[in-house]
This record gives sequence, structure tokens and C-alpha cells, in this order.
Amino acid sequence: MLDNTSQLLLRNIDFLSGKVLLVEPMADRLAAELKQKAPELELFCLTSNIAVANNWQQQSKSPCYLGDALPADLTVDRVVLFYPKSKDQLQSSLAQIKTVLNDKTEVYLVGDNKGGIKSLGNQAEKLGLKAFKHDNAKHCLWFELDGLLQSELKTAEFHQFSIEKSGISLKLCSLPGVFNHGKLDLGTNLLLEHLGHIQQGKVLDFACGAGFIGAFLVKRHPEIKLTASDISTLAVSSTAATLKANKLPGETIAADGIPSRSAAYDHIVSNPPFHTGLKTDYHISEQFFRDAFNELKPGGTLTLVANVHLPYVAQLTEIFGQVKELGRRDGFVVYYCKKDRK
Repeated sequence: MLDNTSQLLLRNIDFLSGKVLLVEPMADRLAAELKQKAPELELFCLTSNIAVANNWQQQSKSPCYLGDALPADLTVDRVVLFYPKSKDQLQSSLAQIKTVLNDKTEVYLVGDNKGGIKSLGNQAEKLGLKAFKHDNAKHCLWFELDGLLQSELKTAEFHQFSIEKSGISLKLCSLPGVFNHGKLDLGTNLLLEHLGHIQQGKVLDFACGAGFIGAFLVKRHPEIKLTASDISTLAVSSTAATLKANKLPGETIAADGIPSRSAAYDHIVSNPPFHTGLKTDYHISEQFFRDAFNELKPGGTLTLVANVHLPYVAQLTEIFGQVKELGRRDGFVVYYCKKDRK
């Protein structure tokens, strides 16, 4: 299937020619569709999402660059930027692609109406740019952006801030595009109050974001052996910076799903965002719960925080046998599951 934004891109395929860089596309079949419909295009992909990178490489032999790894000598004729979930990320993504532009490169943006792209005109103006709307279909918008090459936009730097929770002080680092960039969110705040059972062993901080959870656990219990993973390279870089800022040990991994360790984890803890694009995807949550069960040692635990309206109790009960609620506040609930069976 194709995301609506990808469908709108194909609808406007006549805008594309020569070397085309797609920035932060969706993890759908767009690469295969473009290869079929426009084989003359020389395609490149830039993404911070490891699932998108894996998906792209399965469908196309075209180069896919992960994170900030654009070649210094690459110049393209067209850029299509998929509007990011986080408005904070837009400026840093635009600054990043300046290196591949020349004075004839055309830059386009495509995004879902519910994702914030409706405000692109105002955003562009604040950045000294101009946005021109060319198309509106599939509940999405297609814009052309002018003035980027001449702009003074700079790539993002880590935002640093401090928190104190339960007597633990931490310095935190985050990049634009990371979940709840620059602040401690309500769900994680609640989760941190209910992790007293995690004191040692091999711990996975899944969907680590800026590394709040893992850093908190290791600082409170230095004997913990931490692995922190996220689907986003921006998050993995942020967590690595957070651990370094606090002089804490830990392994960081960019991974689509739980890094497999053959049932080696004593504890898995997470504030997981289960979304495909802008929509909640319950297949993703169910797969995570099954993988967590398989990757935990016998007697290992899964502790996660979620919005109260999400129907996770049934999924967790089916997989783990029983679920315990540890706390509830501000529209969030903390669930605890123990692997008592094989």
C-alpha cells in the first residue's frame, strides 16, 4: 500500500526529473512505484528512520543515506521533503539538504493536512522562504519552496536541559524530531515513578527517545547493563549524547523493533509510540509485545506507559498471561508484565 503523501507525489510525478532526492519518505512501496513509473529518474533517499532505510533498500538499488550521511559531492535536480511530524524538525531538515542544491534545483514538500503542512506558508515566511501550493488531494498538500539555497539556515544542534526526578539529577540532550524534544513528557514522568523493580541485570530501553528512562535507571543503579534502541537515528544520537553528558555507560542501537539478543534481557522498559504515519497501528504494538516476551529471560519483566484509551491490556494478557497496573495519571497508565511461562 501507499501512504496518501506518496500517492500525491506520484500524482505530481511530472515535476520530477534527473537526480531526485526524497527526504524522510514513508515506509511504503513508493520506491518500487517510482522505479516502475519513472525508470529514467536517478533516485536518492535520505532518512532518519531505520525501517524506511531497510524498506527502501529492499525495493530499490538506489542509494539510501541514513541520518546525516549525505555525500559531500552529491548535487540533485529535485528534492521532495515529506513534511515531518515535528515542526521543529522542518528547519533542520531544510538546512541539511542545502548541501545538495544548486541554483537550478527545485524543492518540493508534501504532507498530510493533519500533520501541520497547512501552516507551511507562515513557517516558510519566518525562515525567509516562500512556499507555493501546487496541489491538494488525498487530504494532503504539495508545495514548492523557493529561496532555500540563499537562506542562512543551519543544521540542528543538541538542545540541552536538566531534570530532577526522585532524587536523580540528569543532563539531557535532544535533537529536533525526537519525541518530546526538549522536555520530559507526562507519560515518561509517570513511568519513572514505577521502576523500583529494575535494579540490576540487562535492561532494554526500547524507543529510547532522548534517553530519559535508560539514563535514569543507570544513574540510580550503576550495576545495570543498558541497551537503548530506537527506530530513529535522531533519537539514538540524542540518547548517546545524554549518556555521555552524564558519564553513564550504555549501548545505543538504531533498530526496527527489539534488538535480538536471544532471550537475554532481564527487563524491557518503554514509552513506545506505536504509529504508522499519523495513525495508531495496533499490529505494531502487538508485534512489540510478542517480541518483548520472546526476548525476555524467564522471570523477566516488561514495563511500559501508554495512553489510557489504548486497548493494550487484552494484547498483553494474551501474550504474558496477566497484566498489573502500577499507576495512572494525566491520561496515562503504567503496565507491568512478567514472563512466567515459556
